Amino acid sequence: MKAAIMQPYFLPYIGYFQLIRAVDVFVVYDNIQYTKKGWINRNRFLLGGSDATFSIPIRKDSDFLDIQQRELAADFDRAKLLNRLREAYRRAPQFASAFPLLEEIVLDGAGNLFDYVHKSITGVCSYLGIDTPIVKSSTVAIDHSLQAQDKVLAICRALGADQYVNPIGGQALYSREAFGVQGVALSYLRSREVQYAQFGQPFVPWLSIIDVLMFNSPPAIAGQLEHGFELI
Repeated sequence: MKAAIMQPYFLPYIGYFQLIRAVDVFVVYDNIQYTKKGWINRNRFLLGGSDATFSIPIRKDSDFLDIQQRELAADFDRAKLLNRLREAYRRAPQFASAFPLLEEIVLDGAGNLFDYVHKSITGVCSYLGIDTPIVKSSTVAIDHSLQAQDKVLAICRALGADQYVNPIGGQALYSREAFGVQGVALSYLRSREVQYAQFGQPFVPWLSIIDVLMFNSPPAIAGQLEHGFELI
């Protein structure tokens, strides 16, 4: 059984969903410390032919709290964010079919950071027909004081996984030998850059899945999810 474990990201790039689809169970961390300046609550979208960043504001609190303990800012204006994304993509070819999903995700009333971000992931999976089980890390019966590679291996053992798949960017984090000793094969997913028309401008890669949804039909995205990567 193949497993993957990742932090939650709000409307992440297509490689995140390729990873979910490529495994038999996907674990999303809810009980690890929130990191500033990461991508948990921000992302990039296309604006006027260039990349722009949007952020989900969170309430000021201790820097030592876990993701599941952080709350969205009381003044987070969901409608303002939605309108910003609407104006950026309203002329995109798949806007009519993709915008209702985006509207549902952005206007969701969850006040908890993890819940809000988690719903963005599961919402896109549902839209794209990805049925891989998504498990919260806190529900897996392990010693949650473990860190890094030790925690990943403990989760794999608890789930009965014999293969762990990680994005290619994490190669320096893990040891194939350490995984092999535990009977777990270690693989890396490398996404291929997929180009598509973006309003006739030079292509801007690796944006939020929003961009992929707005410019590609569901069948085209299905092909990218199935064939747009390699495992090494």
